[in-house]
This record gives sequence, C-alpha cells and structure tokens, in this order.
Amino acid sequence: MSALEKDTDESLMVRIQKADHRAFSVLVQRHTERFYALAFRTCSDQMMAEDIVQEAFLKLWKKPDSWNADKGAKFTTWFYRVVVNTAHDFGRKKRKEYTSEKLESFADESLKADEALHEAEQQEKLEEAVQALPERQKAALNLCFYEGLSNKEAADIMGVGVKALESLLMRAKTALKDELIRGGIIETPMKKETRYG
Repeated sequence: MSALEKDTDESLMVRIQKADHRAFSVLVQRHTERFYALAFRTCSDQMMAEDIVQEAFLKLWKKPDSWNADKGAKFTTWFYRVVVNTAHDFGRKKRKEYTSEKLESFADESLKADEALHEAEQQEKLEEAVQALPERQKAALNLCFYEGLSNKEAADIMGVGVKALESLLMRAKTALKDELIRGGIIETPMKKETRYG
C-alpha cells in the first residue's frame, strides 16, 4: 500500500487542489464503486450511472476548490451532493437518449419464461414509479434506503433539515404506494367491514 493510499479523503483533496494526479487516481479508485451505486439508484441505467460518476469526478478535477476544507465537510458527504446534482442534471439532458438505447437492448434479449417477463415488468414499473418521483423525494429515498445513510447525513447532503427530509421520505413512500396500487403491483388494502349484531 502506497503512502497516498493511507491518506484520508480530505488529505487527498488538498493534494488534488494542487493538481496531484496520483492523489486524484487514489480517490477515484477508492470511491468509484460507492458512488456508482448511488448514481445507479438515481437513474436505474448502467451506462448512464457510469457517465454520471465519470462526470462528477471530472467536475471535481476541474474545480477542486469547490470543496472547502475550512468548512469541515467530509469529502464523502460533499461528493454525495455532487453526484446527486450531476445525476439530476444528467437525467434532464440525457434521459431520452438512454431510454431508447435501453429499449433497443431489451428488444434484443430473448426471455425464456413468462415468469421472468412478468418479474421484469413489475421491476420496470417499480423503477418507473421511483423515477417519476420529484427529484428531491427520489434523492431522499436513494440516500436513506439504498445508500443506508442516516436521516441526518442525508439531510446534510441535500441541504435541508431532518424534519424536511422525513417529510420528503413520507411523501415519496406514499406516492410510490399509490402508483404501485394503480399499476397493479400491490393490491389495495381491504377495508374492514363493520358488523353489527
């Protein structure tokens, strides 16, 4: 293990601010997988997620001074926000391109069983429901449920209070449930009959 690999993320960022390519390489290798998972949860597309992470790291390299050591922010907390914002920007610009590529590749695949097709359709409806959420609700859901961050960490990344984050999560869950009921993925809860006797 090299000396750079033992450095903290924050120490690497100080080096990157002085145009240290090796420090940048270590930081990218250390965090690509983690931030790819976040990007994928945001867009549900492998190619787009890879492009989002690449774009986010490119922004970091071009403007390393946007991370401010004096504010005491952890690199990962700060970079979560960079990736989430990049994903939102990317989604607005690129979603149509990637969707058509995805449909073409899906058409090329042959599914061997009706069950696999049904499962894929349900998963697609779920992903569509998640993607249809307003951006802030989707970000809150991804950070808390898929990335496993605490409400406080997610709130810090999104720049909102914990109560506001909890409100976003509640609205996201309600919207998802309603959409999944409409799409027939989950059944409507049966109302209990009141019997008088």
